[in-house]
Parts: sequence; C-alpha cells; structure tokens
Amino acid sequence: MKFFLKIGLPWALSLAVTLWVGIELGSSDEDSPYRTTTLSSPQQDRTPNNTGSLLPSGKPENTKILPANKKRLLTISTPSNAAAPSPPLPPNLRRIMKGRDMIERMGAYLDAVRAMDRENVHEVVAAFEGLPKGYGRHLEMKLLMRSWAAIDPERALAYANESLDQKSEQRFGISEVLAGWANSDPQGAVAWARENSNNSKNEDNAMLVGIIRGLAENNLDVADELFRELPEGGARWQASTFLAQEYAKLGTEEAIKWAENFPDKDDRMRETILGQLGAKLSRQDLQGTANWVRKMDNDNASKRVTDNLLMQWVSQDAAGASQWVDAIEDDGKRVYAMRQLASQWSLSDPVSTAKWLNSLTPGPNLDPAVGEFVNRISARDPEGAIGWAMTIHDKKAKDRALGKALGAWEKIDPAKAKSWKQANNLAN
Repeated sequence: MKFFLKIGLPWALSLAVTLWVGIELGSSDEDSPYRTTTLSSPQQDRTPNNTGSLLPSGKPENTKILPANKKRLLTISTPSNAAAPSPPLPPNLRRIMKGRDMIERMGAYLDAVRAMDRENVHEVVAAFEGLPKGYGRHLEMKLLMRSWAAIDPERALAYANESLDQKSEQRFGISEVLAGWANSDPQGAVAWARENSNNSKNEDNAMLVGIIRGLAENNLDVADELFRELPEGGARWQASTFLAQEYAKLGTEEAIKWAENFPDKDDRMRETILGQLGAKLSRQDLQGTANWVRKMDNDNASKRVTDNLLMQWVSQDAAGASQWVDAIEDDGKRVYAMRQLASQWSLSDPVSTAKWLNSLTPGPNLDPAVGEFVNRISARDPEGAIGWAMTIHDKKAKDRALGKALGAWEKIDPAKAKSWKQANNLAN
C-alpha cells in the first residue's frame, strides 16, 4: 500500500495530466484559421509537353480562382497514407511570431518554412497570420509564398488572392508564387496566369512577369524566349527591365549580344531595352559601354545608351568623358553627345564646362551644346548666359536661347536686362 502511494499514484496522476495536455493542444490546432480558408479547386496534374514550348499543350481545366459569390470552403486534410511524417516545426511557433525578439522570430520562421509540407502548411500560415498585415511582414510573406509554391502552387495562389492585403501584399505574393511555380512547371504557371489574368488585354498581364522572373533564376535563355513571345504592352515593358538587369550580371559582352539580337522591327522596344541595358552596364563598365556606343548606328537606341553612359561618366570623370566625346568620328553622334555632356556637366561644374566649350571649334555643330549650356546656367548667371547665346549660329536656336536668358535676367535685375535689350536693338 505504501508502495502504491509513493510510486503508483504519482505515476497515474502524471499520465492523466499528459493525456489532458495532449487533448488541449490537439484541439487548438483544429481552431487554426487556415482550416476554413477559402481556396480554389485542387491543383490539377500538369505534365510538360514534349515540344519544349513554354505554352501549355492544352487548355487547363478548372484552374480559375472562384469568384466571391461562388466560393467553396475547402480544408486541408492529412492523408492517411502519407509516406513519411512531417518534419517537426519549431515549438511555440505562434507565440514566437507574436514576440518582439526579431532574431528569434525570424529564425523560428525560417525553420518552419523549410520544414513546411502539405501536412503542416496550415500551422505555418497560422503563424504568419499572427503578424500585422502590411509591408512590415513583406519578407515573411515572400518566404511563405515561395515555399508554398513548391508544395501546392494553386492553393498558394488562392490564398494570396483571397487573404493577403490587397494594397501592400497581394500583387507581390502572387508574383512570388508564380516565380516559384515556373521553376518546376513553366507550362502550368503560364496557363494559370493566362486563365486568371485580371486584365482584359493579354499584353497587360503582369503575372507573366513573375513567371519570367522565376524562369530567369535557373535558365535565363528560357525566360528570354517567353519574353519574346509576349505581345507589346505593359507586361513586356516590365519584363524587359528585369531581363536587362539579369543579362548585365553576365558581363558587358554577353549583355550586348543579347540586346543586339532583339528584332529591329520593334523600334520602341529595342530603344527601351538598349537604354536600360546601357544604364546597367555604364555603372559597372564605363569603357566597355563607351566602345559599344562607338560601334552603334546613329539612332534613338544609341542616344538612349549615350544618355545613360554620360550621366554615369560625368559623375566620375567629366574630363575623361569630354575626351571620349571629342573623339567620336560620326558627326551626328558627336553633336548629340556634346549636347548631352554640356547638359550633365554644367549642373555640377559650369566653369569647367565653359572651358571645354571654349576649347572646341566654333560652328553650327557646336550650337546644340551651347544652347543646352545656356538653358542650364540662365537662372544662376543670366548675363553670362546671354553672352553664350549670342555665339549661336542658327537664328532660331539663338532666339530661343536669348529668350531663356533674358527671361531669367528680367526676374533678377529687370532694369539691367531692359538696358541691355535697348542697347542691342531688341524689342520689349
């Protein structure tokens, strides 16, 4: 009897307490808000076709997100025939996510995202939802969406569409899921994006940009292939910016090769791509970009690259930029570059810009550069700007420059400006 009181009774009580705790914890999981989250239809089986094309082999069935008035409530059930148990999630995950220790919170969340699978995804989502909506949980949202895309992209997209904050999270969340989906099943991702576009025009389907971004992570050439299939519109413009950035990372030679292979029939897109690439390359390789401009035709695309090149060069070595401009052999390209150099350089150092202009041979080819210089210095030195304007050869260009300088002078010293106009026989 004494043995039972000392050993048996405490053991029985501890067993009862353990059983009660287990029941309570199990019931708390059933209360997870994710269990009743409205989701789209389950993911259909998508098998890449054998053609190598990024386009779907057939029209996808039942992939649309259900409209608000036709939603079905689906819950995630744990399959009874699971091959392996779920990886353990960090203990007290929800409590940690609501805590103030950012390092502890992010560490636990990263562990949870890595261990996430179909069986425990609802626990990770519940922990994420414990954070306040908005930009403050942007990183956590992106990690959740990307990991969920590897497990069940269509459910992740449904959740993003229905549960994420529409202003600050939804667009980024959908893009992140599509980027992850594209890595494993580009055909399925493209089909879903086209079926679920909110834009009436396919050319403005911004979701395709997320797919291109995902494809570029592993295969830049495949991403470029899809980009070139896009019709002219907003999606194509957004994708071009991203691809220019990615190809620039490969180095000047590879990036230029990609840009110059873009079809000449689309002049506006070619100008945009080359201009964006010029901006990227000039930050990392001034001389390589300068050599590229020297070989280009005198067209709008070369002007865009020249603009971006000189903007970077002047901020680092304006004198070196002026030597490069002076050595351009093509008259049209040199005249344009002189004008842009005067525009950029006069903002930071008008005195040195004036010395450079004085070193050049006077003539009609110098007029655009002088006119731009007058525009830049009129507000600071209108009297000096008038002196430069008087050296312009073309009458229309001279009148424009004088009007700019005199207008600024009349605001600063109207009496002196009037006196100068009378002395030079100019009408009031």
